[in-house]
Formats: sequence, C-alpha cells, structure tokens
Amino acid sequence: MELDFLGYKLSCELRGHEDDVRGICVCDNAGIATSSRDRTVRFWPADGSGKYKGSSRKILLGHTSFVGPLAWIPPSGEFPEGGLVSGGMDTLALVWDLRTGEKVQTLKGHKMQVTGLVLDDHDIVSSSVDCTLKRWRNGKSIESWEAHSAAIQAVVKLPSGELVTDTVRGLAVMPDLGILSASHDGSIRLWALTGEVLMEMVGHTSIVYSVDSHATGLVVSGSEDCSAKIWKDGACVQSIDHPGCVWDAKFLANGDLVTACSDGVIRVWTDHEDRIADPIELESYLSVLSAYKGSRKTVGGLKLEELPGLEALKTPGASDGQTKIIREGDNGVAYAWNAREYTWDKIGEVVDGPNDGLKRPVLDGVEYDYVFDVDIGDGEPIRKLPYNRSDDPYSAADKWLLNQNLPLSYRQQIVDFILENTGQKSFAFDSSFCDPFTGCIPSKPTFKHIPKRGMLVFDVAQFDGILKKISEFNSALHSDLGQKQLSLSELEVARLSAVVKILKDTSHYHSSSFADVDVDLLLKVVNVWSLSMIFPVIDMLRMMVLHPDGADKLVKHVDSNGTLLAMIKKVTASPVIPANILTGLRLLVNLFKDFQFHQWLLHNRIEILDAFSSCSTSSNKNVQLAHSTLILNYSVLLIEKKDEEGQSQVLSAALEIAELENIDVDSKFRALVAIGSLMLEGSVKRVALDLDVESIAKAARTSKEAKVAEVAEDIVSLT
Repeated sequence: MELDFLGYKLSCELRGHEDDVRGICVCDNAGIATSSRDRTVRFWPADGSGKYKGSSRKILLGHTSFVGPLAWIPPSGEFPEGGLVSGGMDTLALVWDLRTGEKVQTLKGHKMQVTGLVLDDHDIVSSSVDCTLKRWRNGKSIESWEAHSAAIQAVVKLPSGELVTDTVRGLAVMPDLGILSASHDGSIRLWALTGEVLMEMVGHTSIVYSVDSHATGLVVSGSEDCSAKIWKDGACVQSIDHPGCVWDAKFLANGDLVTACSDGVIRVWTDHEDRIADPIELESYLSVLSAYKGSRKTVGGLKLEELPGLEALKTPGASDGQTKIIREGDNGVAYAWNAREYTWDKIGEVVDGPNDGLKRPVLDGVEYDYVFDVDIGDGEPIRKLPYNRSDDPYSAADKWLLNQNLPLSYRQQIVDFILENTGQKSFAFDSSFCDPFTGCIPSKPTFKHIPKRGMLVFDVAQFDGILKKISEFNSALHSDLGQKQLSLSELEVARLSAVVKILKDTSHYHSSSFADVDVDLLLKVVNVWSLSMIFPVIDMLRMMVLHPDGADKLVKHVDSNGTLLAMIKKVTASPVIPANILTGLRLLVNLFKDFQFHQWLLHNRIEILDAFSSCSTSSNKNVQLAHSTLILNYSVLLIEKKDEEGQSQVLSAALEIAELENIDVDSKFRALVAIGSLMLEGSVKRVALDLDVESIAKAARTSKEAKVAEVAEDIVSLT
C-alpha cells in the first residue's frame, strides 16, 4: 500500500504509573493496557473518537515485582468486557477480568521471570527466562517444553497458528511478509518464514527493546537510545525523541502510535490533525524533552548542567592562564584568567569534536577504545562500561563498580568480561598495582572462592540399589503377620519402579511427569514404615525434588499438611539412624534448587538447623558433608533475602564446623566458603569478627589442602 507519510506528533500523555512503563497491550477498540516496574497493570479506555483520557479506569494489583508482557483476552461469556494476562518478574502470570478489575487466575510454574505471553485459541502460552514455554488451560499448566538453551525473551503467534519464540528482545508479525525482530545490536530485521533475512533496519545506537508493524507497511521500534523510530521500506522516516528509554511501542488500529517510556509516562502519537495535542501540551512536552537532553549534554567531556554559570567569573583566578568552562544557555564557553588585566578573557565556545576516522565510541563526551553494554538484570536499563586498552582492567572495573554503586565483589566478573571482549585473555595481574581507592597498597585481583553463587545439590543416586532395598523391606513386612497390612501391593511396587524409570531418564525431565499418587505413595511409606526402613524412600524423594514436575507436586505437601517438617522430626528423633540423617539432609539440600521451597526453608530455618545441629561432629564423613552443604546453601539464600538474623545463625553453625580438627576436608571448605560469603555480601561481618573469625581463618590457612588454605586467605583479607 502506498503511503504519503506526514510524521507523528504528540496526541496525549497518560500519567499514573509511578515507575518505568514496560509493556503495552492494544485491547482491540476497547483501549490499551500498560505494565510497569511499579508492579501494577493499568487499563486506559478510548473514547468514541479514538482519543484517550489522561487517567486510567482500572488499576490491577497483584504482582509482587515489576510487570512486563501483557496479552488481551477478547470479550466472551467468561469475560464480558474482555480480560488481560500479565507476566512479571515474580515468575507469575496473572489473569484479570476487566469488568471487575479482579484477578481470577494465578498461573504458577515458571522458575524465573515471565517474558512473553500469547493466546492460542483458549489457551495461554507463556515464555520465561528459565528457557521454557508453558501452555495453560483453565488456570493449570498442561504442557511445558524447553525451547532454547538461553533465556526466551519473546513469543508470537503467526496467522497460520504456529508459535515462534526467540532470545532477541522483541518479535512482531508483519502480515504476508514474515517476522520482525528487535535485537541487542541495535538493529531490526525482517525475516522470511524460511529463515532468510529480507531486510535490515539500522539506525538505533543502543539496544532495541520492541518492534511492531501496521497494515500500512510502517514499522516502529523502541530503544534504549531514548527514541522510537518509524521505518518505511527499510528506511527510517522519523525519529521521535523521548525523555528516557523507550521500552515498548505499539500501533493502534487507526494508525496512531503508543510508546512506553522509562519516565513513567505513556504517550499516544498521531498523524491525524484532529487528534494532535493542543499547542500548550506540545510546548510542555518540548520543554520536558529539552530539559532531559540538557541533563545529558556534555561539553568537553563535562556535563553541561554541572558547569558553573556566569556568576563564577566574579571570583578572581588563582594564576595567570587558569581556564574555566562556563555554562551560557545550551553551550559551554571557555574563559582564561588574565592576571595583568585582572579579568577573565573569553576564549570561545567548547564543543565535543566528531569521532575520528576510527569511529571510537564516545561516552559522556569522552572517547574510548571500547564502550560495552552491560546488562545487570532485574529489568534495569543497560549500563555503559568504558575501557581503553591502556587501562589496567582491575582499576577500570573498580572505578566502574563504585561509579555504578555496585558491589566490589563483582570485580572479577567485570575483569573477565573486559579481557574476553578485548582479546586480552593473557593479561597478567601486576602485584605492584596501586589501588586508587585504598591508597598505594598492592591490591589482590579478586577472592578465589567467595562469594558463593547458586545452590549445591546431591544429584547422583544408585536407583537400582534404592529399589532393591525397598523391595527387601517390603518383603519383610509382607511375611510378618503383625505388619503385613503396612506392605505395598504389587501395583504400588510397580508404581515405584515407574517413578525410578522417569528419574533415570534425565534427558526428558522437561517433558516427563509424575502422577499425584506417586508422591502420595512415597510420603505414605515414610509416614507408616518403621524408622529403620524409610531411608531408601527418602532418597527417592531427594531425587524427585530435582525433577521439575516432581518438585511441583511435592511442594503441594509442604505447607498444606506439614509432611516434610514431620519427616524431619521423625528422622532426627532417637534412636538416630545415620542412613536416615544422611538422606534427610540430602533431601533438604536439594530443596534449595527450586525457588518454590525457599519460603518454607526460610520459615522453618530454626527448627531445621537445630534438628541437625549435632551432625557436624558425626563420625560419618558423608553426613558431615551433607550438613556443611546445608549450611552453605542457607548462607546463599539468606544473603539474597537480606535476613540478618538468619545469617547470624548460619554463621555460628559454619564457625563451629570450621573450628573442628577431625573434619572432612570438603566439609570444612564449604563451611569456610559460607563464612566468607556471609562476611563479604551479608550483614554479619561485625558478628564474625566478634566471634574471632580471624583466628579460625588463620588456623585454616595453614592447611595442606590448597582450597581450604585459599578460602581461609580470602577470609583473613576481610578481617
């Protein structure tokens, strides 16, 4: 279709969100819905003329973290005025009834942030950073599959009914042509369904977060570079500047455009004269935009807004020839002090020179060999990391982390990133390096073993041995007339064999599932069999927790009937059986892998740690290791949750283990890693010093085991 493009102008601003607006959903002719970092979804109805009111009609509350993707549910008997699906950082997808504004379904199953939503007939399909897609029907997950080895960022449905997913930032269908993709490299590409690139649109200077198309053939993209760009036949025909990152941009059916900005404002743009905002509103927007650009403008590498005004020239110079850069309007002007005339002489306007032939990147008015995009997650905008090849990478990392107000514990990760992306893998740290933040003191490049990231698990099992032992115990019960009623039937034994078969086939964990009766059967056996017989069943539960569907089914029993806590009390009760203690500890350790159990682990922390407190002195090395691993996993979780009371309890338990002489090497190592991590990133460094952690660490530093000595050295450096 031929199009005489006239350009978009502001139509209206929709205000109400209290933080970045992250997503836009066009709800047919009913209105638009928007999502935000402020944890809300808002619905903005359209009037009969296609204009929007300045305040939202509905505010949907239910997410506990920022909200991203949205999907529209057309009106039906179930949703007379339509509905919405929203996905959030809290791993949930929520279904809303727009008539009442109430949440009607909670779709819980993803392990990480929900990044995409699409309706497929009456089903909802969601994508996630956990690399999976899930299909939901009537509020329940009926299908789950792993679509990529990296985080899935977008999912769209083609007119043919096929679903397309990708790890790029955004996808959109361009009818009769193919699929549009928005990318980290600042480009937009149009792909044929065969996978061939039909067109590439280049013009953005940073990450492109969203892309959309209209029946007229126009394409719109939103970017980190604070612009929404309009494209026609592969060429940029308009760039609409914004006072912040443009997270999303969508076309309305009438050709108008909606943008979502990091300043918390939704803006509607139009090329129809009768829908353009009045002159006062247009002038107001231009003023906001000018102020924003002024706050970012640099002069000679200095921020314009931070330059002194003309009043600074009232102060005499300190020496002849001293220069000052003064802000005059939107420019910076250089002056030099003339001691002879006792006055400031105007030199001229200061400008940032253009890039040279090598096109070195510029950041805040300064040229660098490299300016990297660094994504720190949690929905934060991409941060810029400048670097010159002549820089010391450790010094550059330190300066950047302090400037960005990020933990110095990330230092080695930043250094590795720099070396990897500048081809300096062979860089050797200079021990004489003078750290500018601590004085001229030689600085170590990083800690070797702290802080601990992620959870440890026990994922190896002798399944045949487990089944054999259960069979032996079952036969003994069956032959004992007094206990025959406790034995398993042939069908139940067959069910356990089927469970083991599923657990063995790890390559199909993403698609295999258990029956509800499988978990019920295992828990029943733990409950009714004698203490001496339950350890192989606990071991099977330990492995089931590592299976996605197994964890989903077991978590139902965590809070509903207190089964797990009752089992812990049973295995730690007298007389203590080492096999029960070992399998019970390993089961608890594996629970940390799935976030669904984290709240339960936090809530029952005191009871759990107290129940197994004597395990550090066990003569069984396997029990020692399992106990130290429990302590280490708790330290990671409690640091993440900023639970100072819990950190103190775990620190105390870890110090007790580290002080022991006749302790397994790996057990001591894990306890020391927990101590170091709690001191480095937790809130209990002072508590550790009060508990004489320095003496414990110095003693461990003399260990013949290299890793124990190394982590002890890490701890000593913190004291």
